[in-house]
Amino acid sequence: MTLVRFLLIAGIAVGLFMFMNKESNTLSSEGYIGESKIEIKDGHMTPEALLAFGRLSDPQISPDGEYLLYGVSYTSTEENRSCRNLFISRKDGSERQQLTESGKSISNARWINDGKGLAFIMGGQIWTGKISCKGGRWALKNIRQISDIPSGISEFKLSPDQSKVLYVSTVKSDVKVPSDCYADLDKANAYTTDDLMYRHWDHTVLEIPHSFISDFSADKEKSVIPTSSTDLLAGEPANYELPAEPFSGIEQLDWSPDGKFIAYSCRKLTGKKYAFSTNTEIYIYNIENGKATPISLGGGYDTDPVWSPDGSRICWISMERDGYEADKQRLMTAYVDWKQTDENGCPKIWGITDATEDFKYNASSPSWSQDSKSVYFNSLAEGLQGIFVAVGPDLDLPDGAMARPAPWKIERLTEEDRWNDFGTPYHIEKDENGMTMYTTWCSMDFPTELVAVRHTEKGNEYTPVTEENSHILSQLAEHKTEARWLKTVDGKDMLTWVLYPPQFDPSKTYPAITICLGGPQGTLSQGWSYRWNYRLMASQGYVVVLPNRRGTTAFGQDWTEQISGDYPGLNMQDYLVAAKEIKSEPYIGKMAACGASYGGYSVFYLCGTHGDVFDAFIAHAGIFNEEHMYMTTEEMWFPNFDNGGLHTAEIDPRVGTADGPVGPAGDGETFGGIRQGGSPWSNSPKAVRHYELSPHKLVTKWHTPLMVIHGGMDYRVPVDQGMAAYNAAQMMGVPSRLLIFPDENHWILKPQNALMWHREYFRWLDTWCK
Repeated sequence: MTLVRFLLIAGIAVGLFMFMNKESNTLSSEGYIGESKIEIKDGHMTPEALLAFGRLSDPQISPDGEYLLYGVSYTSTEENRSCRNLFISRKDGSERQQLTESGKSISNARWINDGKGLAFIMGGQIWTGKISCKGGRWALKNIRQISDIPSGISEFKLSPDQSKVLYVSTVKSDVKVPSDCYADLDKANAYTTDDLMYRHWDHTVLEIPHSFISDFSADKEKSVIPTSSTDLLAGEPANYELPAEPFSGIEQLDWSPDGKFIAYSCRKLTGKKYAFSTNTEIYIYNIENGKATPISLGGGYDTDPVWSPDGSRICWISMERDGYEADKQRLMTAYVDWKQTDENGCPKIWGITDATEDFKYNASSPSWSQDSKSVYFNSLAEGLQGIFVAVGPDLDLPDGAMARPAPWKIERLTEEDRWNDFGTPYHIEKDENGMTMYTTWCSMDFPTELVAVRHTEKGNEYTPVTEENSHILSQLAEHKTEARWLKTVDGKDMLTWVLYPPQFDPSKTYPAITICLGGPQGTLSQGWSYRWNYRLMASQGYVVVLPNRRGTTAFGQDWTEQISGDYPGLNMQDYLVAAKEIKSEPYIGKMAACGASYGGYSVFYLCGTHGDVFDAFIAHAGIFNEEHMYMTTEEMWFPNFDNGGLHTAEIDPRVGTADGPVGPAGDGETFGGIRQGGSPWSNSPKAVRHYELSPHKLVTKWHTPLMVIHGGMDYRVPVDQGMAAYNAAQMMGVPSRLLIFPDENHWILKPQNALMWHREYFRWLDTWCK
């Protein structure tokens, strides 16, 4: 052995030894950001106060059911960043203590070793530590990094026996950079591609998320996660995503109770086929042989798979139609037959049932009861997000039985008039008198906190578990909110929330803001936002009007779906009905209309059609030129359906191949082997109308002051949409202002940028409405 080779091997061994023995009794506090001590003057909420709120997330109950672990993120506008740390308390919120004071954010914290330790992510790697309580004080010690994955780890999920870990990292995509093609061009900055989906949301797709399995142990000598972990998508195209971009996470993968299988959601498509389809299937992955079997329903999104605790059932969320991302979200359930396996060694899945077939609303975030007989979920229903339970039929599986299972029964557990939005419970305790659900709640008045909901035959009792922001909320002046049901032009009832300024006096005159919702499929409920914060707007002296116009998702599928193919139609009249109704009040003076994304489209369209209803407009990340938008956005299924296609995605299987179809097929909707009924070149009547009434064709009727805001890294609604709208306003002589954030996407996320956004937003409104 040569000396050089010996030294190289020795160096690698020393490096691995040092990595395996990185251990500390404390985390570095350098860069730590703690709770804000902001003082509010005269009860007046400001943008600075909004950013001072702590942001609570990810509650985890200890294995013995007695303690609660959660994280809170605090923001420093001076440092232009946030930092998240861990807190621990009794499950009822008592004896609360801060567990970590790290200068780096800590996320994905999970109890390990029967509650004697924690695993968590910090700096893109997995760490573990021992947790103990002495003299009433909790401490996290023996902290060590146990992974060293070069591309980093974003999330993880431990197997039921904690012998293995499932984690999310990235692999290289097939988008090429110069050095992939020409070794001597290592300093060139470019990329090449031969298909669609080369960029997504806010980034060029140079890396793809994949999920991996590795051994895991809380034992000091064994707890190093190797870089040679098993890729669940090994042998499949690298551009398959697991979990799906841009927002899915580890919730799209779930361990079976015995730890031998993983259920996951994946859209096994790439390029143009991916861009035009939402066909995402649930797969059962056999850990022993690395093979997967789909639960094939066809159609659209199938997501959020969850095994029942006893393994007898599985549930997930499903949309029926391919290419329509706002289809009804159904709660699907199925039986798992462990006595029969398929060719991949996976258990047989049978008796697939839509548990919400007779339920009017969307289901989200399913979670099984401990007895595996019921599924808890949340749903937006009539403008409020409540907790529901689907109670299933008794499991009766005689040999060879494949009959349709009995229907599920749906019950709402939170009151239909309770003005809060609730999450799915993270912990439930039952007794002979009822049950206690531990969950999240928020409203337009306060951000997400934890609450215990005592549910009995007599009704519900709500006991706050956390009050992380009480020191700020207690300083703010109270305001009034009301729910109005307004008649639309076609006689429908529309829920419209109205917020009034603190110390509202009907004998005085106030400016108003009509909010144009994005989506277009979304809901104005009792949610809390750190940008579109309606309490903050009311605190600046505005009456805030929130119409749940056509297209919102909490009033049944007919109300949701009406907007597709009718952007210039009834939903625009819904805005005007609400605006005129409120403006007719004697206490309303001038009124603005403001919105983002589809709400920005609404603003641009109303600019040319409102007459004299509005006195000012603000459009954030809005669609201005629908023709250009179709050719520059990334997820093509959305405009293809919503702009007038209104059909299931149909894609010739030869698309993307050397002998793939080229040009029009002769039906006026199919081009290049893809049915594009919502395209600018379609002859579909709804598509033709949609593009004829694109906001950019109405600019000669613009006459009202307009502010345009956009992020330079927005690939969903590219920044040139906002620039074109602003330029058009300037050329029409309309008073206008442009605000561009070069390093932001569809949202404004950096703290100082967020402050800039709010200050400019209110500056414009105050200029033209006060």
